[in-house]
Amino acid sequence: MNKVRNISVETDSSLPIEQQQIELVERKGIAHPDTMCDSIMEEVCISLCREYKQRFGSILHHNIDKGMVVAGKSLPTPGGGRIIEPMKIIFGDRATYAHNSSVVPVGEIAEKAAKQWLRKHMRFIDPDEHVIYQNEIKPGSAELTDVFSRPTIGANDTSVGVGYAPLTETEQLVLALERYLNSAIFKHAYPETGKDIKVMGMRNGRNLTLTIAMAFVDRYIHNEAMYFERKEVIRDNITRFINCKQKTIEDVTVLINTLDDPSRGEGGMYLTVLGSSAESADSGQVGRGNRVNGLISFNRPQTLEAAAGKNPVNHVGKIYNVLSNQMARRIHKEIKGISGVTVYLCSQIGKPLDEPLTATAKLILEEGVDLQDVEKEVASVIHVELAYIQVFLAELALGNHPVC
Repeated sequence: MNKVRNISVETDSSLPIEQQQIELVERKGIAHPDTMCDSIMEEVCISLCREYKQRFGSILHHNIDKGMVVAGKSLPTPGGGRIIEPMKIIFGDRATYAHNSSVVPVGEIAEKAAKQWLRKHMRFIDPDEHVIYQNEIKPGSAELTDVFSRPTIGANDTSVGVGYAPLTETEQLVLALERYLNSAIFKHAYPETGKDIKVMGMRNGRNLTLTIAMAFVDRYIHNEAMYFERKEVIRDNITRFINCKQKTIEDVTVLINTLDDPSRGEGGMYLTVLGSSAESADSGQVGRGNRVNGLISFNRPQTLEAAAGKNPVNHVGKIYNVLSNQMARRIHKEIKGISGVTVYLCSQIGKPLDEPLTATAKLILEEGVDLQDVEKEVASVIHVELAYIQVFLAELALGNHPVC
């Protein structure tokens, strides 16, 4: 039976981002403590999904979205420093430890998943030597756990997910730059750069300023002169990369490690032992980093929901944020006459995921296009995405949709 869904399509009356004077966009790289935390907790979630499916044939209640990466202590020194105190990964929130008389080793699964992620993605962090692990995942409440035994699993919360398309030129440049800086080819050319990279793009009119925080790995830096020389070489490389990518941006300024001060010796350089500030300077927490499209875009509508680590079966804080972005991309790609779209999905706790309180698309239309020209097509895309939401949830459980 066809469901009647609360789908709304309207014109977006706000000024398009590209036409706004100031645009701010941030991207935190893979070894930034916040991105590390998000990525590890998502890996734990995926591992638990796999374990529950293998043991019981379905995904049981869990949410691993209250985790932390606690900074350790290090003594970076040109030529190679040392780690004084390891960083700590704290796994938090709730999970199902026992079902049908079978015990699930949640803590062991979490630690194994974290170590596997670190080995795969970190160049210098040894998950056995440089990290200690603390399991604070507790069993879930009776009411939330019971939801998973009902014939229809409804939304776990009343919340809003939001997504948009397409990316602005500034958003594209910030995303492309961080990926380039953490690519294998860049690390081969510049092994002294760590993976803890943060890019802040500030567009003022058609001028773009890129402020980059980039951890340097001390074993590759022999002295202060070498540090500042290599930083300038890398800045020139970044400038050339951006010049090849920019389209309507007229002028680009690239700044790296603006806290540096040549007059302060070793204290005036951003050096690390392992390539991440998590070793000493900065802790990380789930939800403080990139949104599900990989960016923190301050001119865009955003939700405070943290997607990483949330279960992919009924937690709308994850599901609706990823799904709304997928809807927006499809609408923009498949329907002519739409220059921009923002999709809002609002849930009601306990209600079916494919029946949101509202699914709203706000459209920025190209010149000469009226709302009635595209309204039915937009509603159809949203309707189909909601109708096939179970397929989408299965993909989420496999980790096929990035969340940071």
